[in-house]
Order: sequence, then structure tokens, then C-alpha cells
Amino acid sequence: MRLRNIPRSEEVLANSPYVVQDPAAAKGKWRELFGVQGTAEKTEKKLLNLEVGTGKGRFILELAGRNPGQLYVGLEKFSSVLLRVAESQQELMLPNLMLIRGEAELLTTYFSNGEADRIYLNFSDPWPKARHAKRRLPSREFLARYDEILSPDGVIEFKTDNRELFDFAVDEVPFSPFEIAQITYDLHHDEAMNEGNIMTEYEERFSGKGNLICKYILKRKQ
Repeated sequence: MRLRNIPRSEEVLANSPYVVQDPAAAKGKWRELFGVQGTAEKTEKKLLNLEVGTGKGRFILELAGRNPGQLYVGLEKFSSVLLRVAESQQELMLPNLMLIRGEAELLTTYFSNGEADRIYLNFSDPWPKARHAKRRLPSREFLARYDEILSPDGVIEFKTDNRELFDFAVDEVPFSPFEIAQITYDLHHDEAMNEGNIMTEYEERFSGKGNLICKYILKRKQ
């Protein structure tokens, strides 16, 4: 589906105090941008969480609101989509959330080694054609990027209703430095993994149609 261009999106994002205009310059300095003193002092309450592909932002806005002691960065490729998040954030003014209009392929340009503590991938583009497999966010190519920017005990959470994409994601894990810590093929009926779950816009829509939601959590191999 082609995204509708919103002419004012570029101007709004350029003037938003919550959108980091030069994320490459923030590399290694994200905690400083949030006002955390001493970047080496990474306490449990100052974990840096990253959502790759925010969509309209329901997930990360609610997550940041629920956890004011943690830090959140939302990355979105499309200006017209990030506009929704930026405008909602302008109303909420959450001090622990910043946004990037950028490319997922450039994550290692935006974040230094070990800088992030948790990565969320929610209902990512399936890129269904085989020749585009390396563009899928849970592919081995992207898992290698996540490995660079995640802290030693960092984790990755991925959920989708697309069973083919999920099966692909599971098959990619052995080719990465990660292993599956938890997995479910029916999140909303898995009491343990569904605890505290925040539904995205897509999750609400697709689960309402009866689609099962799949989710895994990855950690580094022991």
C-alpha cells in the first residue's frame, strides 16, 4: 500500500524538539541527550530501549508513558508516518522519548557498540519476495546490526501476525549470535508472555480478525 504524502510532515519534524535531526551525531551520546549524567553509569532505571519501525507510535508512546524511569528512542523511515508520533509526543511531552526519521540499515551509524539495551520489532514489513529477504528486520543481516549496538545482556523482542515472516525469523536465529529465550505462536493466549503486552495498531486490527500473534524474545547465546 502506497503511503499518502503529507506536505507539512517535513516541516513539523524539522521543528520538533523530540525529533533528533542528526542521529549520527548522537551516536554514543544518547543518554546525555536525555539528560542522564555519566554515560557509563547505566542503571536498571536508565535502560535505553529502541523500537525499529514505530508506525503511528501507539506502542512506544504507551510504553514510554508506563515506564518514566527508562529511555526510549523510536525510529521510523517515513516522514508522513513519524508525523503522527511527533504530534502525539508534542501533546504528551514525555521526557523519556525521542524520535528518529531514519533508515534501519543505518542503526550502527546512529548507535555505538553496546549503547542500546532492548530492541523492539513490531509487525515489520514482511518483504515477501525472496530476493528481498535481507531487508526483513528479523533477518540475519539485521541481527548482525543489532548485535553491534546491543549491550552484552541486551534482548530483542519481535512480534507479528505474519506466520511466514515469523517462521523465517525463527530460521534466521541460528545464523546469528542470538538464541531464543521465549517464543509463542499465540501471544494473546500465552499468559506468561502476554503479561504487560502493549498492542500496536496493527496488532489490534489483525487479532480482531482472528489472526494469531507470534512473538519471540532473543538473548545472546550462552
